[in-house]
Amino acid sequence: MTVLHRIGFWGETHHPKWMDIVRIGLGLFLIYKGVQFAQNYTVLMSLMPGWMSFGSFSELLVGHYIVGAHILGGVLLTLGWLTRAACIMQIPVLLGAVFLGQELPDVMLPFSNLFLAIIVLLLLIYFLIAGNGTWSFDAMHVGEAEK
Repeated sequence: MTVLHRIGFWGETHHPKWMDIVRIGLGLFLIYKGVQFAQNYTVLMSLMPGWMSFGSFSELLVGHYIVGAHILGGVLLTLGWLTRAACIMQIPVLLGAVFLGQELPDVMLPFSNLFLAIIVLLLLIYFLIAGNGTWSFDAMHVGEAEK
């Protein structure tokens, strides 16, 4: 049994049901933030630091990735479907929010709160390890396959 299988097995056997409610709330929050970023896309693009030396096309890709990762990842987390993939999709965005967000605290005020970003990042890491739980599409799919 590989390390990844052992981590997945541990996560499936040590997942309290109340954490499913936290997962659903986290997913809804990420959807909300994705919609908020989409509505304020020009502000999001202006937040890209000049020292990153992105070209305009790269900035466009990063901006769309942030919005898409929040919305799609939030939907997947809310439904409990491909939860670990949704967490992997979100973690780079949250790492950027934690490490780069503190560079411009006043400019990112409508979007960023460092404490909130750290909590969301820690929850994403938890769900990456623990998986989705019993109240999820994946659990329903496994239950139907066993019948």
